[in-house]
Amino acid sequence: MKKHNFSAGPCILPQSVLQQAANAVTNFNGLDLSLIEISHRSKDFVAVMEKARSLVLELLDLENKGYKVLFLQGGASLEFLMTPYNLLKIGGKADYLDTGTWSTKAIKEVQTLGTVNVVASSKDKNYTYIPKNYTIDETADYFHCTSNNTIRGTQMKSFPKTNIPLVCDMSSDIFSRELDFSQFDLIYAGAQKNMGPAGTTLVVVKESILGKTGRTIPSMLNYQIHIDKDSMFNTPSVFAVYVSMLTLQWLKDLGGIKAIEKINNAKAELLYNEIDNNPLFEGSAVKEDRSNMNVTFLLKDESKKEKFDKICQEAGINGLNGHRSVGGYRASIYNALPLESVQVLVDLMKQL
Repeated sequence: MKKHNFSAGPCILPQSVLQQAANAVTNFNGLDLSLIEISHRSKDFVAVMEKARSLVLELLDLENKGYKVLFLQGGASLEFLMTPYNLLKIGGKADYLDTGTWSTKAIKEVQTLGTVNVVASSKDKNYTYIPKNYTIDETADYFHCTSNNTIRGTQMKSFPKTNIPLVCDMSSDIFSRELDFSQFDLIYAGAQKNMGPAGTTLVVVKESILGKTGRTIPSMLNYQIHIDKDSMFNTPSVFAVYVSMLTLQWLKDLGGIKAIEKINNAKAELLYNEIDNNPLFEGSAVKEDRSNMNVTFLLKDESKKEKFDKICQEAGINGLNGHRSVGGYRASIYNALPLESVQVLVDLMKQL
């Protein structure tokens, strides 16, 4: 049976990438050695790391613009702490936009190092919308936002203009839509949402914003040290970086972000149209702020849940349940999910 993987993360990856990765585990580059047993400092893996970093800058149109690319560990959750360590001055303050669980966790980490100002929050309506018309303190050390909220299914459609460093957690929609990425000074993203397997975290940072905090930064948390060591200050997550590199190459071959955005828009439109027109379902996020990556919706008649879950299971639908803290359903339609899978889900919704 063909599976239709709507998992929120770790998520679906291109089949061609999985096949190449599987081959590399047994025989990488014709070495008769596994990718995961060779030295991370061998020329074969160093080439992988260099290509992965190069593809990131190329796809984001950030080449020759002062940005450095890192592949680190600890997930986006560690970046919640690394960001203030590297950008928050001693006695300084930072502005944060609170749009959901992950931004809330990020705010908690900043509070261990300095003052945080929450410029706006959508907590009052269970994070079902993105706040608008807030004011950023131009004397703050940086402004932090989360571009896409996997749990509640909301997404920022635009970003504020500010003269202070703009930091964005793009874990669940990186490489999914065209943006002016040069407006951001620091972007980070866990690989397992749209880029690769769990185990590595992408960081794209404008090097000129570093080294201004006046604080002593622990080595493992210091972006500059990782930059100077080409993401190999310690042993990197070799397999996760390799699969991320393959996925980035797959995206480039497809036509880049412009091409995948067109596909993503078609998937989202198809599914949201069914949610809005089917009397048995309703969306859980405000329409203007709906995510094109994580489509959250509810079944109005709970007596039909058992039947719907059964027909989904029989059709090979995987990972459709909403986050445990929210319930309902969540269809994560990341880059590698084909339009065909969304059509299967829509047909089942019509069938119910």
